[in-house]
Amino acid sequence: MAEFTIYIGNKNYSSWSLRAWLMLKQTGAAFAEEVIPLSDANTRASILRHSPSGKVPALRHGDQVIWESLAIGEYLAEIFPDARLWPASAKARAAARAVSLEMHAGFAALRSHLPMNLRSSFPNRGVTPDAQADINRIAAAWRDCRKRFGEGGDFLFGHATIADAMYAPVVSRLRTYKIALDEEAQRYADQLWTLPAMQEWAAAARNEPMIIERFEF
Repeated sequence: MAEFTIYIGNKNYSSWSLRAWLMLKQTGAAFAEEVIPLSDANTRASILRHSPSGKVPALRHGDQVIWESLAIGEYLAEIFPDARLWPASAKARAAARAVSLEMHAGFAALRSHLPMNLRSSFPNRGVTPDAQADINRIAAAWRDCRKRFGEGGDFLFGHATIADAMYAPVVSRLRTYKIALDEEAQRYADQLWTLPAMQEWAAAARNEPMIIERFEF
């Protein structure tokens, strides 16, 4: 029996589940996963059996339950220090937490107008000015992190961290809606997309039978 169990939503649509799953995957720990289909009549009741917030993701470790994505990342960073889920230097850690929290709390226009849908392609869906402003800010944050802290690796802080997991759903959205980026930001997005764990998740998403109509344009 696996020491960890992560409860997640549909892999095709659940951006927060992807974030926490990538963090857990990066630790190298064995884990079980349970996909709880979203938007079903029994979804909330099913989630409440595992998560007191009624939302996914949630991580179970023994008798401990952590039910929020960044909290899951912080917990894993503490118990798996060798996984380097945060950068080593204080300055880099501060920047990584800042961009992670900015993603956690912001970019509402991007979230609402361009929902995650990994297996579909909507290249002609218009981008609102507010959504484009979110995309511009995200690309600027990526460039800044890469310039200041990314030397020696392909990710925001060199090696893959919680910050990269936080932006993984954005990368999927940019591909789904065929959003153009500057060369530097695109290079980073392509690198994150080719991460083996990201490809594993995407392959599973493509094979899911569940469909949520409001995310299919």
